Amino acid sequence: MSDFNKTEFISKNQNAYGSILGNRWVQLISACLAMVMIANLQYAWTLFTTPLVKSLHSSLVAVQYAFTLFIMFETFVQPVGGLLLDKFGTKLMFALAGILIGSGWTMLGQATSVASLYFFYAMAGVGAAIIYGGSVSVAVRWFPDKRGLASGLIAGAFGIGSMPFVPIIQKVLDSSGVAQAFGFTGILQGVIVVIIAFILRYPVGSKMPSQKEKAAKANPEKIGFSPSEVLKTPHFWLIWTMFLSISVGGLIITANTKPFGKQLGMASSIIVLAVMMNSLANGVGRVFWGSVSDKLGRTRTMCLSFGLNAVFLFLLPILGSKNSVLYIVLLMCIMFTWGQLFSLFPSLNADMFGSTYAATNYGFIYSGKGFASILGGGLGAALAAHYSWSVVFTVAALFSLYACIMSVILPKIPKPTRKQIKGTTPVAP
Repeated sequence: MSDFNKTEFISKNQNAYGSILGNRWVQLISACLAMVMIANLQYAWTLFTTPLVKSLHSSLVAVQYAFTLFIMFETFVQPVGGLLLDKFGTKLMFALAGILIGSGWTMLGQATSVASLYFFYAMAGVGAAIIYGGSVSVAVRWFPDKRGLASGLIAGAFGIGSMPFVPIIQKVLDSSGVAQAFGFTGILQGVIVVIIAFILRYPVGSKMPSQKEKAAKANPEKIGFSPSEVLKTPHFWLIWTMFLSISVGGLIITANTKPFGKQLGMASSIIVLAVMMNSLANGVGRVFWGSVSDKLGRTRTMCLSFGLNAVFLFLLPILGSKNSVLYIVLLMCIMFTWGQLFSLFPSLNADMFGSTYAATNYGFIYSGKGFASILGGGLGAALAAHYSWSVVFTVAALFSLYACIMSVILPKIPKPTRKQIKGTTPVAP
C-alpha cells in the first residue's frame, strides 16, 4: 500500500490500546491461535467417527452426515458472521463463538442420538464460521501492507492446527472414551477463544469501507463486478464448479482417514500418524503452492496441483492398501495438493472480477465447499458402504481432474465485460 504509513499506524494503535494489545503481531498471533482452536472441529473429526458409530449404535453414513452439516454451517454462516462482527465488534462475537464451539463440541460427547449429534455439530459450525471470518478480518486490517502474509498465516494455522492435538485426542479416546475426548478439547478450545475475545481489537480507524464507498471512490472504468453482475457470467459458474470439484477429495480424506484406514487393517498408531501428517501437509501445501503461483501463474498452478491431486486420489485405494508407508505418503500427497485452493481461488476471484466486491464475490465461490461436503461426508460414506472406497476415491479423482481441465480452459475464455452483461453499468449500487 503506497499510502500506508507504518510508523504512524503503530504509534496510533499503541497509544489507543497500549504496547501489548496495540502490537499488531500480538493481534495476528492471537487470531492464528483462534484458528488453531477450531482446527480440531474439522481435521480431528475422523478420529471420532468409528467410536461414535459404536456409541450411537448407528452407521458411518449417518455419522458422516453430521460432518456435512458442520461444513455447511461453517461455510454459509460466514457472510452473516462478517456483518455481525462489523456491527458488534470482535469481543462480543468471539466470546459468543467461543461458547458455541466449546459447548457444541463438548456436547457431541453427550449425544445420545444422531439428531442430537447433528444439532451440536451444527452449533459448533456456527461458532467456527464466526471465528474463521473474524480472524481473517482482524489479520488483514492489522497488516494492510502485508495482507498476503497475514491471510496466509491464518489459513496455515487452520490447516495445521490440529496436528499437536491428534495424538492426545486418540490417547484420551483409547483410555477414557468419546465423552472425555470431546469434553477435554471442547472446554479447552472454548475457554481459549473466549480469552482471545478480550485481546483482539480492530485497529484504530480501520472500519472497512462499504462496497458502495469503494465503488464511489473508484475510477468508473476500474470498478469491479458486483455480485449480481458476477452471477450472470459463465466465468463465475466455471470457477464455482472448479472450487466445488477440488474440495471433494480433501473433504473425503478429512472425514474418512480413520474409517478407510480401519477397513485396510491399519493399526491405530498408523492412523493417528496419518492424521497428523495430513495436517502438516495441508498447512505446508498452502504456503508452497501459494509461492509457486506467484511465479507460475494462478491457473497453471491450479492445473499442476489439481492434476496431481487427481492422480494421488486414484492411486490411494490401489497402493495405499499395500503397506502403511504408502497409506501415509499418499494421504499426505492428497492433502499437500488440496489445501492451496483456499489461497489460489481468492486471488483468481480478484483477478477475474476486480477487488471492489472481492469479499462478497468470494463468499459465493466459497459456498462450493458447503455443497462438496455432501459427497465429502455422508454420501461418500454411503458410496463406500454400497460399493467400495475405490469407487469413492475414483469419483473424487474425476472431480479433481475436472478442476484441472477447467483451469486450462478458463484462461482461454475472454475476461468478462459489462457489454456482455445486459443492463449493467459501472456505478455504485
